[in-house]
Amino acid sequence: MGTLLHTYKHMPCTVFNRVFAIIYSCAILTLIYHHILTLLHHSTTFISVIPTTFLLISDLILAFMWATTTSFRLRPILRQAYPENLEKILHKKDFPAIDILICTADPYKEPPINVVNTALSLMAYDYPPEKISVYVSDDGGSELTLFAFTEAAKFAEIWLPFCRDNNIMDRCPEAYFSSDRHGKAELEFEEIKAMYESMKMRIENVVERGEVCPDYISDEPQRQIFNKYRTLGFSRANHPTIIQVLKESAKETDKGQSMPNLVYVSREKNKNSPHHFKAGALNSLLRVSSVMTNSPIVLTQDCDMYSNDPQTLKRALCYISDPLAQPKLGYVQFPQRYHGLNKDDIYGGELLRLFVANPVGMEGLQGPSYVGTGCFFLRRVFFGGPTSMAPPEIQELRPDHVVEKPITAQPIIELAHHVAGCNYEKDTKWGFQLGFRYGSLVEDYFTGYRLQCEGWESIFCHPSRPAFLGDIPISLIDAVGQTKRWAIGLLEVGFSKYNPVVFGAQSMGFVMGLCYAHYAFWPILSIPITIYSFLPQIALLNGVYIFPKVTDPSFLLYVFLFLGAYGQDCYDFILFNSTYKRWWNDQRIWLIRGLSPYLFGLVEYMIKHLGIATQGFNVTSKVQDDEQSKRYDQGLIEFGIHCPMFIPFTTASIVNIFALIFGMIRLLNTWSLERLFVQLFITGFGVLNSWPVYEAMFLRSDKGRMPIKTITISIFLASVLCGGVSLIL
Repeated sequence: MGTLLHTYKHMPCTVFNRVFAIIYSCAILTLIYHHILTLLHHSTTFISVIPTTFLLISDLILAFMWATTTSFRLRPILRQAYPENLEKILHKKDFPAIDILICTADPYKEPPINVVNTALSLMAYDYPPEKISVYVSDDGGSELTLFAFTEAAKFAEIWLPFCRDNNIMDRCPEAYFSSDRHGKAELEFEEIKAMYESMKMRIENVVERGEVCPDYISDEPQRQIFNKYRTLGFSRANHPTIIQVLKESAKETDKGQSMPNLVYVSREKNKNSPHHFKAGALNSLLRVSSVMTNSPIVLTQDCDMYSNDPQTLKRALCYISDPLAQPKLGYVQFPQRYHGLNKDDIYGGELLRLFVANPVGMEGLQGPSYVGTGCFFLRRVFFGGPTSMAPPEIQELRPDHVVEKPITAQPIIELAHHVAGCNYEKDTKWGFQLGFRYGSLVEDYFTGYRLQCEGWESIFCHPSRPAFLGDIPISLIDAVGQTKRWAIGLLEVGFSKYNPVVFGAQSMGFVMGLCYAHYAFWPILSIPITIYSFLPQIALLNGVYIFPKVTDPSFLLYVFLFLGAYGQDCYDFILFNSTYKRWWNDQRIWLIRGLSPYLFGLVEYMIKHLGIATQGFNVTSKVQDDEQSKRYDQGLIEFGIHCPMFIPFTTASIVNIFALIFGMIRLLNTWSLERLFVQLFITGFGVLNSWPVYEAMFLRSDKGRMPIKTITISIFLASVLCGGVSLIL
């Protein structure tokens, strides 16, 4: 028996999931049939037809989305890698080289010190350092970011040998110095921490000033570099290509210590050239790295997701080096995990289903989707399918091209500047058949989807120690703003010629197509959530009964569908080592998303589709306020500022509490519980989920409470909505 690099096993819940899917499908079909019969029997009654029509629409959408969710549960697989066995098969000199691509876009929303920590943690992998090259894309074209990395390059000379010599696990400096796990390195700890704090202070001072002061520039070559940022007309949207090699492995090896390459890149921009946001930045980095090092493995990493395990690259290599997987293996995806989550994850920021449960389910099919970070690609995937190659326009960009010159050689630097030019992609296949794909704000989802449609397969690697840890939004405005951007980008794919239900199913198979459809049509969940947040409540206020009595056999159908969906969702959370409270908060934020970012994303997509200009790409802020952090740790949802996206769910909360009070009064007067029960239950469920909203409206006095403007508008809309519908009915 040979040396094992990895194993896999089917999850024991698979049989139950399949049996339950059949039973639940029958129940859904019965419900739809019941709605249709109701419409046919009451086709002339306006009061019955309108609510039943809305319920039919919402239940059809929920049925479709349940089917897409179930596609993840049909063949889940868990994998295990054994990196300790890697050197029994491969000698270190045979380890393949890797290019690490990091993107940042705004030094004020993405603090450079955080980006530096990410880069240093990746440079410090337990891997031959001369085989690592880190490329940092600064899409903000900021001298502040470049300065931060000139400082990082100096600190790396101390930090990387320190990590290797002491076998440090936390190789992100900020994480290491914040922990108490210093071990045998205690004597060096204070000295290196002082050096890190000095670097951090210099970087933060520069960011606060908004420029690199002359005192921080050490020599004339460095001064000439920073002078590029001060030329007339230079701005983040209009500037030439800037490429600066901050560490060259070959030269460092000559000095007696092995170091990775570290390269800063700011692609050329002008007002007339397409930018394609993050996908454009990644394609630029992909070409620059091809010209300079052309490593066969490419890791894409978000600027706020630092490495938490120095063995991660070797774990990925356990799959990449497997000859049985190689012909079709395109990438190895690690989950996004987060540090600093409060105990009960009030914003559902863990996104357990998206980043863990669903990839495990896709593992038994063609593999997980690409989620934008923590993904080890084989470079060849960006140049066509496993059986067909779409050759790039120049030889130096081919995945099999061997770079024989140093990365600082003049011809290499000149070609790197050329391929980072803003007009380089014109009349080429980049973004359409080559590289990261254009056509959606969620370039990660779309790129992974297109690669798998071409025939590439992927692997999900989920070790017990998180491979990467990142920051999460700690305010509701950041959480919903990020989700709205996702919603628009997903709809761009769902309603394009690449529709997963049609194009995806033909390319990958029906079940895999449904998996991708689950994401593409997330935003349409806003339709049933909005209907169930208002329709039963307003009907209750007007004495209209739209659900069966408790004594009606169809009542049991509603009970089964509700408990089945929520019960299985909760079971999934427990299965993946989460908690009941985290599940509860996740389903609550799911309802909030349906009434805010999903709804606004759907509306904005339709407006954009009509040719009306809309807001473009916004970077999510990674800056954390101390007071916000304190409220987050206390489990208080941060409203703080007025935002139009807060109004729908605040209005729904008010309508629900009014309807519940009115319904209870009616119940006391008529004692007709069997007719009121379902509507009272839905209304009460809405009130229970809305408790943090009521708390923020009436009980809190801190800066994170609900703004008066939001409360006033929501009360007015709730009054108009209830009164207006009363007139109609």
